[in-house]
Amino acid sequence: MPVIKPYFTAVSSAPVATGGTVTTVITPDSTRFLAIIDAGMIGATDTTIAAASFVDDADAPVTALPELGTSDYFNVYINGTIQQASLSTLTTASLVLATTDLIAGVPVVLEIVSLAGVTSDMTTPPDISAPTITIIT
Repeated sequence: MPVIKPYFTAVSSAPVATGGTVTTVITPDSTRFLAIIDAGMIGATDTTIAAASFVDDADAPVTALPELGTSDYFNVYINGTIQQASLSTLTTASLVLATTDLIAGVPVVLEIVSLAGVTSDMTTPPDISAPTITIIT
């Protein structure tokens, strides 16, 4: 004897979300470092500025540069002019500039910006309707 299976036809509506408020606060953190180019930093193909050549905003010596997180970026200013990001490489040990077109005495400012201080709060929850299901047969 064969198995009898029930068959139903139905239509439904998707739930709908309305309202709700999300507040996001971004608190950037900026750190700057200064170094003065000397002739020993300028190599044959690039210019390497060791971390120990930098001082921070309080004029304190630096032993290591910060490691960049996923939400961090850095800017390099040579003699007060911002440089293209593709012309520099930053590690905790040094800043390498893809140029030898510098002279001793030129100031280099390294600015590191962190956007890790991001918080989001749902201040008003949304209203979500229940789906409706109508069985036709």
